[in-house]
Amino acid sequence: MPGSLGNTIWTICYFVVLFGLSLYGLHRYVIVYLFLKNRNKPPQPKATFDKLPKVTVQLPIFNEMYVVERLLKSVAALDYPRELLQVQVLDDSTDETTKIAAERVTELKAAGLDIELVHRTDRTGFKAGALEAGMKSATGEFVLILDADFVPAPDMLRKTIHFFTDPKIGMIQTRWGHLNRTYSLLTRVQAMFLDGHLLLEQTARSRAGRFFNFNGTAGLWRRSCVSDAGGWQHDTLTEDLDLSYRAQLKGWRFIFLPNLVTPAELPVDMNGFKSQQHRWTKGSIQTCIKLLPAVWKAKLPLLVKFEATAHLTSNYAYLLLFFLCILMHPATGDGSHHPWQIWLVDIPIYLSASLPAAVFYICAQRELYPKSWIKEIILLPMVLALGIGLAINNTRAVLEAMFGHQSEFTRTPKYGIQSRTQSWKKARYVPMKTMLPFIELAFAIYFSYLLGFAVAHGQWLNAAFLSLFLVGFTYVALCSLAQWMPNLRFPGRDTGAPLAA
Repeated sequence: MPGSLGNTIWTICYFVVLFGLSLYGLHRYVIVYLFLKNRNKPPQPKATFDKLPKVTVQLPIFNEMYVVERLLKSVAALDYPRELLQVQVLDDSTDETTKIAAERVTELKAAGLDIELVHRTDRTGFKAGALEAGMKSATGEFVLILDADFVPAPDMLRKTIHFFTDPKIGMIQTRWGHLNRTYSLLTRVQAMFLDGHLLLEQTARSRAGRFFNFNGTAGLWRRSCVSDAGGWQHDTLTEDLDLSYRAQLKGWRFIFLPNLVTPAELPVDMNGFKSQQHRWTKGSIQTCIKLLPAVWKAKLPLLVKFEATAHLTSNYAYLLLFFLCILMHPATGDGSHHPWQIWLVDIPIYLSASLPAAVFYICAQRELYPKSWIKEIILLPMVLALGIGLAINNTRAVLEAMFGHQSEFTRTPKYGIQSRTQSWKKARYVPMKTMLPFIELAFAIYFSYLLGFAVAHGQWLNAAFLSLFLVGFTYVALCSLAQWMPNLRFPGRDTGAPLAA
C-alpha cells in the first residue's frame, strides 16, 4: 500500500509539472496569434525631423580583441551627419583590446569623427556600469547602443531616428541578424531559437500594445526616457530587460522594427553559448522578482499584466523541465499504461507542451524564409532537443536568482568568425570549465535507460518524447566536453583554419 501511495504521489507531481509546462506551451499560441494578427501593421514615424537630432553611439566592450576593429569600422560608416554624431568606446578591457581600440579611435578622430575612448579599470556594474558612466559625458539627445560583435547597416540611424518625432516613444529596437548562421549545426540551431524570439515575440508584443524589452544592443534610446526610468541599474544581469520594464511602467512606448536587421555573431562554442544562456536566464528571473509586483500594482490593462507575467516568468519553465526529467521514471511505475490515460492525459498534455514550440519555430522560419523554410525546419527536432539539453544549465541559473546568489556579468566570447573556414580552437577567450557537462552526460545515460524501458513496454509515445531528451543531453554534454579535448571532433565544432589574431 505505501508503495502504491508513493507511485500515486509521483504520478500526480509528474502531471502537475507537465500541466505547468503546457501553460507555457499554450502561451506560444497566443504569441503566434498576436503576430499573425499584427504582422501586416508595420509602425510608421509620426513625422520627420526638420533638423536631425544629435545621436551618441555607445559601444560597451570588454576584452574584444577579435571584433573591436570590425565594430569601429561599421560605426564609422554610419550615414549620419558627422557634426551630429558622437561615439563613445566604453572599454573595460584588461587585455590588448584597449590598445587596438585606442589606435583605431586616434585614426577615426583624425578623420573627423567625434569619438572618445572611455577606459575603466574598475568594472563596477559591468555593462550597465559602463553605460551609466558614458551617460555623464554623452551629448546626444538619443543613444544608439551596440555590442562589440554587431555590425550596423550604414542607414540604420536614418531609418530609425524619425520614429522619435513622437515624444512618447522611448526606445526603438531593430531585429538581430546572424553573421555566421551557417557556420555549424550549433549556430544554425541558435539562429532558429533567436528568430522565434526576435521576430514573433517582439513583433507580437510591440504591435499588440504589450510590454516588450530592449535586447541589450542594436537599439536606440531617448536619453530622457533612460533618466526618467531611473537610469541603468546593475542589480540584475539583464540591465536591458530591467530598464525596459521600468520605462514602460512610467508610460513610455517602444517600437520594434523586424524588417530593419542588425547582424551579429552567434557563439560558436557550446560553453560560450551556455554561459550566455545562463546570464540571460538568471537575469530575467532577477528582473521578474524585482519588477513583477510593480507590474501588478500598476494601472495597466489586465491583458498587459498577464502577458508581462508570462514574459517575466517564462524561464521558470526550465525548472519545471528539470523536475520533469527527475519525475519521468517514477511516474511510469511498472510500465503499465491504461488506454484512457494515453488518450485523455498523455497525448493532450504532450501536444500542449511540445507542439506549440514546433508551431512557434515553424511560423518564424516560414515568415523569414518563405521560399526555403521547409529546408530550415529539418532542424526542428534538434531545436527542441537543444532546448531540453539546456535544462540543467538554465535551472541552475533560475535557482541562483531565486536564492539571491550573486555572480559577475560573464561576457560571451566572440572570435570575429563569419566564415566556415575560420576556427576558434586556439582563441584566447575560453569560458570557464565546470562540472555541468558531467551532470548532463549522466542525464543522457539516464534517458538512454528510460528510452529502453519505454520501448520494452511498448510505450511508443513516451519513446518518441524521450528520444528528444536523450539527444539533447548527449549533444550538449559532448559538445561541452569536446572543448576540453582539442583533438576531439563532434557535430557543432568547427574544422576550419586558425584565427588570425
